[in-house]
Amino acid sequence: MIQRKILVMGLFVSGLLLASCGGKKKFAALQTQHQELASKYQESQMELTEARATITSLEQQLEQERKNNESLKEALTRLQGTLDASINSSAQGNVNISKLVDEINASNKYIQHLVNTKAKSDSLNMVLTNNLTRSLSREELQDVDVQVLKGVVYISLSDNMLYKSGSYEISDRAGETLSKIAKIIQDYRDYDVLIEGNTDTDPITQKNIRNNWDLSTLRASSVVQALQMQYGIDPQRLTAGGRGEFNPIAENSTPEGKARNRRTQIIITPKLDQFMDLIDKAPESSEEADSGMTEGTTQPLETNTSF
Repeated sequence: MIQRKILVMGLFVSGLLLASCGGKKKFAALQTQHQELASKYQESQMELTEARATITSLEQQLEQERKNNESLKEALTRLQGTLDASINSSAQGNVNISKLVDEINASNKYIQHLVNTKAKSDSLNMVLTNNLTRSLSREELQDVDVQVLKGVVYISLSDNMLYKSGSYEISDRAGETLSKIAKIIQDYRDYDVLIEGNTDTDPITQKNIRNNWDLSTLRASSVVQALQMQYGIDPQRLTAGGRGEFNPIAENSTPEGKARNRRTQIIITPKLDQFMDLIDKAPESSEEADSGMTEGTTQPLETNTSF
């Protein structure tokens, strides 16, 4: 009995020992499995975090792309507006270019008109100068300066040729020259004639002449009276005026300058309608004008003309 109990006890203990050894193995296996699961969980958590970060980045990129898309739409709208404006401007530009071409053509026509008018005026000046100088000798032309400025004729006579020394009386030498100028004035009988006296700055010493105003006016008056009484010029066409020393054409600091300033001008002025008639009668070419200048004279003329 006792041996049987001892045997049962041994078997029981052996069973307990065997059971205990099996539990440890299961526990160890469970621990290993738990560690594996924990590791996998950690890896999953890391992957989840990375996935979330990726999703956040993608969402940000998507938002940026949406903004870029909006910017592109706005740029496209502006570009379309610019294109429409450019098309409209191009159409308007074509109109402006056409208008500019018309203006240029009109300007060219006007310039050509001015050129033609200038050429005709130059021819007129040549004709008038010829009419006034063709009868004067070379010696007379040395004391007579003829200019035609804008249709107005200026004949400047030196005092040495025209007056007696220090006087306002007409010299004998001037008579022949004045007669030729009177002939021209008679040819243009409807023109007004201004006789204008000019002096230098030297003071007057004669008792009956107060100053250069008096001298210049008296000299102009002497020419006017000679043209009226000796050469039959209508006095209603004549005007006498004196400018004293105040209309110089040269410096009074030299004898040569003073000699140029001591002069009497005969200014022949056509009225406007008469001037237009002269333009209509002016030769169309310089050859015709040259032909008119040589007619009636056998020697070249040394004249000073300008326009």
